[in-house]
Amino acid sequence: MITRVPFYACILFGLALSGQTTQSYIYEPSIENPYGLPNPNAPKQVKDFGPLIGECDCESVSRNADQTWGTPISMLWRFKYVMNGNAVQDETLKADGLHTGSIRQFNEETGKWQVHFYSAAKAQNPLMTWEGTKKEEGDIILYRDNPSPQGTPGFYKISFYNIKKTGFDWLGEWVNPEETIRYPLWKISCKKRG
Repeated sequence: MITRVPFYACILFGLALSGQTTQSYIYEPSIENPYGLPNPNAPKQVKDFGPLIGECDCESVSRNADQTWGTPISMLWRFKYVMNGNAVQDETLKADGLHTGSIRQFNEETGKWQVHFYSAAKAQNPLMTWEGTKKEEGDIILYRDNPSPQGTPGFYKISFYNIKKTGFDWLGEWVNPEETIRYPLWKISCKKRG
């Protein structure tokens, strides 16, 4: 019989063998805090994603090639603090097997979040990167340069909105620079577990 050991237990065991104290990593995911904690020495913005920390059951739907909306896909979306509470990592585990994830770091020099996206479908080199901020209304808005298929300048805009303790909504859309044209491409609705 094979016993599976949680990843964080392996880290703690490895630190014990190396003689290092776990006090250096007190904000990492642990038995007491399975999704980690924000480091008080990190930029205060690391808490922007605080309401999303944990696991959500979500429904994801994106556009088909013919521009109709596809069939909704169930997914688990997990957020946790990483790098000893200095950044946020998320991962999606989708029923269709197209899993994705991101590392989210706040850049104090630019005053913006930098989000590096990766996918199980295809290794990206370099990783796609979005930048953005948290709006006063509580929404988190991120952008990446992305011309339209016809070559019109624009952005892929990501919005986390309706953020509550019970869940949140997410929208991926193409927008022109003035945002007078908006074309939704992907929608996700999430309910918090527990």
